[in-house]
Amino acid sequence: MDKGWMRVLLIAGTIGAGKSSLTDFLSKEMASKPFYENVEDNDVLPLFYSNPERYAFLLQIFFLNKSFLGMREALSNDDNVIDRSIYEDSLMFHLNADLGRIAPLEVEQYDNLLNTMLKELEESAPEKHPDLMVHIKVSLDTMIERISKRGRSYEQVANDPTLYDYYKELNQRYDAWYEAFDVCPKMQIDGDQLDFVENEENLSVILGMIQEKLATLRENKQAGRYCTDHAMAKGDFSADK
Repeated sequence: MDKGWMRVLLIAGTIGAGKSSLTDFLSKEMASKPFYENVEDNDVLPLFYSNPERYAFLLQIFFLNKSFLGMREALSNDDNVIDRSIYEDSLMFHLNADLGRIAPLEVEQYDNLLNTMLKELEESAPEKHPDLMVHIKVSLDTMIERISKRGRSYEQVANDPTLYDYYKELNQRYDAWYEAFDVCPKMQIDGDQLDFVENEENLSVILGMIQEKLATLRENKQAGRYCTDHAMAKGDFSADK
C-alpha cells in the first residue's frame, strides 16, 4: 500500500462485521501497528451481557477510555489502523441509554467526557487526523451468523433471545451513523457481497478499493483541494464522490 501521506485508517462496523480481520490484514499491508478493540481482555463485557442494566455505563466508560488512549497514540505516529475508533463510542452508548440501561445524569456526564476527549485529541495533534474511515456494512443475518461462529457464549442469541432485537437495532443505527459521520473522508464496503471472513481472496479486492479511494484523496490534496476542516470533510470527500 502506498503510504505516501496517510497517517490513520479507521475501520468501523457493527459486532461481527469483521473489523479485527480487516484491521489485521491492512496493518500488515501497511507494515504498521494495529489498534484493536478491547474485547478479549475486557472483564466487563461478560458482566454487561449478564446484566445490561447494571453494567452498561461501566462498559461504555471502559470502551471510551481505551478508545481515547488508542486514538491518542495512533495520532502521535504515522500509518496506523484502528479497529473501532472513539467516534463509534457514542453510538453504542446512546443505544444502551435509549434502552433505559443508563440514567439521564450518566448520559450527561458521558457526553461531557466524550466532548472533552475529542477536544483534547484535536488540540494535542491539530495537524493530524484520520485520513479515511472504512465502514464494513453487513446484514443482520450475517452479523448474527458471525457472532455465532466466533463462539463467545455470552453473545449468543441462542442463549439469550432478547439479544436479537438488540443486535437488530445496533445494526440499523450504524447506517444512520455512517451517513452522519463527517470527521474525515469515508467509504463503505458491502461485507455480505465481499465476505472476506469466509473468502480471504476478497481482501485483495477491498485493498484495491481502499487504495483507489486514497489515490483520489491524494490527488485532491496535491491539487490543493484537500480540506483539513473536519466540518467540511464529508462534503468534499464523501464515499460517493
